[in-house]
Amino acid sequence: MRPISILVIINAMLFGLLYFIVEPRNTSILAAGGILTLLIIIAYIIIVRRGMGDQYLFLIISMLSSLGVVMIYRLDPAFAFRQITWYGAGVILYFLSYTIFRWIKNWDKYIYLYIGFGISLFLLTFIFGTTVKGAINWIRIAGFTLQPAEIIKLSYVFFIAAYFTYPEKLKNVYYFLGIAYLHIIFLVLQRDLGMAMLFYGIFISIFYVFYKDNKLILYNLGSSVLIVVFGYYTMGHVRVRFEAWLDPWRDIAGRGYQITQSLFSIGTGGFFGTGLGMGRPDYIPEVHTDFIFSAICEEMGVFGGIAVVLLYFILIYRGFKITLTIQNTFRKILALGITLTYTYQTFVIIGGVIKLIPLTGITLPFISYGGNALVSAFIAFGILQALSKRSLEVEELLDFGEQ
Repeated sequence: MRPISILVIINAMLFGLLYFIVEPRNTSILAAGGILTLLIIIAYIIIVRRGMGDQYLFLIISMLSSLGVVMIYRLDPAFAFRQITWYGAGVILYFLSYTIFRWIKNWDKYIYLYIGFGISLFLLTFIFGTTVKGAINWIRIAGFTLQPAEIIKLSYVFFIAAYFTYPEKLKNVYYFLGIAYLHIIFLVLQRDLGMAMLFYGIFISIFYVFYKDNKLILYNLGSSVLIVVFGYYTMGHVRVRFEAWLDPWRDIAGRGYQITQSLFSIGTGGFFGTGLGMGRPDYIPEVHTDFIFSAICEEMGVFGGIAVVLLYFILIYRGFKITLTIQNTFRKILALGITLTYTYQTFVIIGGVIKLIPLTGITLPFISYGGNALVSAFIAFGILQALSKRSLEVEELLDFGEQ
């Protein structure tokens, strides 16, 4: 059976359950599921017919997105319809970013553009930003909200890839380090420690792979401790989350309420779950964004949660496989950076809701509610799709040469 057929069957089952159990005789559920599935089929046919590279990337992220829409609909139907709209926009931008990345050449030459773009967006956030959950990381424009860090994290990967391709464009490695840390410092000043952790993880991982001075790498690892200590003593909401992580039961009705409700929710689901629409994940604040994985575990069980994690593993595997087949330094680092971004983002949020690490405000890629995160992820994976197309073309040329 073809993977697209499996996805269609799963979507039919999930939206069918919503129709028969959650809101019987509400045909809007079937309409929503039909529109979403049709979008997936059309996009997949285009990818296959046009030979756009890896055929599994889009299917995996669409499966995750479908699961997200189902859980969001179960929590709040209005949010689910918005998420489908954002999914449609994301698909368009997926193909657009694929086309633009292949059309424009010499992406590795624009290092100063990436630096200026990122810093400018940070400055705009400080000037026009609003505070959400203790962090100044959103801009409101004509009724819409934008999280600039979601865009900057992609330009940040482009900047790092461009530097390691042409390191002579910056005077020495310390200029590179200064600019990399400037991005992280801006995030710390915005009180967005979760995103700062993500940026640092991307930077230090690529730095470890492509820089040979082990002593300098150790110095940078040490600096991360200073950033964490600084954040703990200067940001009240960071300290609250850290203390809630250490002992949430001490103040179960206050600062520990969110994480304890998450653990209760996961525990209630057991191995097989309470059934779609049969749980009470709405007891968890912000369940449709930060804690949607807990809702999945409650209603679909630990096995359902494991299935989600395995989907992310397959997605990450495809990303690393594409990275390993690329010969060009810039493209290799770009593919690695995109893969690491969503690897760490997934680990941070799932680790937070199961109390493995302190909670952050990062969303679960493709599943959590939110247009900014969903659209930026589709743009990033559209670029990865283009990189997979390029790697396949190189492989075909090598095979032809051997013959």
